[in-house]
Amino acid sequence: MHIEPDLVSPEKLLLAYGTAAAAGAMTLKLAADAVRERGPLSLLARSVATTAAVFCFFELLPHHPVGVSEVHLILGSTLLLVFGAAPAAIGLALGLLIQGLFFAPFDLPQYFANVTTLLVPLFAIKLVADRIIPASTPYVDLRYGQALALSATYQGGVVVWVGFWALYGQGLGADNLAAVAAFGGAYMLVVLLEPLIDLGVLAGAKLARGLAATGLVTPRLYR
Repeated sequence: MHIEPDLVSPEKLLLAYGTAAAAGAMTLKLAADAVRERGPLSLLARSVATTAAVFCFFELLPHHPVGVSEVHLILGSTLLLVFGAAPAAIGLALGLLIQGLFFAPFDLPQYFANVTTLLVPLFAIKLVADRIIPASTPYVDLRYGQALALSATYQGGVVVWVGFWALYGQGLGADNLAAVAAFGGAYMLVVLLEPLIDLGVLAGAKLARGLAATGLVTPRLYR
């Protein structure tokens, strides 16, 4: 999902500093809520877990260049449903940073644009989840339609942001538009797979209800 080097010129990337700062502020707000809910150790443990998971998503799962970016299986909705919004956001930001520092240094100049691309759709699915999943329904009882809505929101948000950076950086030329369309079409195929992964992970969690007392998962997973 990262934008390619030089897709956005350095002076235009200044905008990404502002969008990333806003995403960071939202992450801090969610982190404060998580600390009040389960304490700092729970937030730390879940953030370590999500960071490791995101790093594996980027480095170990298949990813292919298409158009203006790469198609990744990021599983943003899975992270949110199992670990909560704040740990998911922290994990996405740190996992992306670790990848850039140690494995893809050519991505570091685009870090703030890429972290915006990952985090803003995550906040969107948090809002969608709060809206479509009744407060009395634990996440382990999620239905396919609800999982599909979350996945479509997240993956669609990623596509919109990558498309924005590409058009902002390279303009409305026919080749650029075709590359954006190719990326969007390929990336949305992830929507066919992610809800099934979500439901499989939630089914496994349903069999491991002892996790509820560990602080390693979001309280909404079971209540």
